[in-house]
Amino acid sequence: MHYAAWQLSRKGWNVMPTSRNAKGSDLFCANDDESIIFGVQSKGLSKRAPVGLGGDLANLRSDWWIVTVGAKGDTPVCFILSLDEVKQLCFQSDPSKSKTGAQSYWLQPKAYDQPHFREAWHRLG
Repeated sequence: MHYAAWQLSRKGWNVMPTSRNAKGSDLFCANDDESIIFGVQSKGLSKRAPVGLGGDLANLRSDWWIVTVGAKGDTPVCFILSLDEVKQLCFQSDPSKSKTGAQSYWLQPKAYDQPHFREAWHRLG
C-alpha cells in the first residue's frame, strides 16, 4: 500500500491512506483542485499469485485496484485495473467443490499481469 501511495504521489495525486481495518478503499486520491477523487484498493504480493476478492463482488467498492507484485523487493511492479475490469476478469469458485460450500472470487495472475495494466499509471486520470 505504501509503495502504491508513493507512486501515486509522484504522479501528482494527493493521497490519503485509510484506517487499516476499514472496509473498502485503502487509499483515497484527489487532484489539486479536487475535481477528481477516487478510491484505490491496494494488494501487495511478494510474488505473482492470485488476489482474493471475497465471496460477493457487490462488496467491492474501490474505483481502482493496484496489484503490486514483488512488494517487499527492490523492483516492485504495479498493475492498475478499474473496478469493472476486476469484476470482468475474476475467477469464480464452484461452491459445490468448496469444503464450506461458500462461493469465492479471485484474480488469477494471468488476469492482472497483462501489458496494458503493467505500470499503467496514466489510466488514473
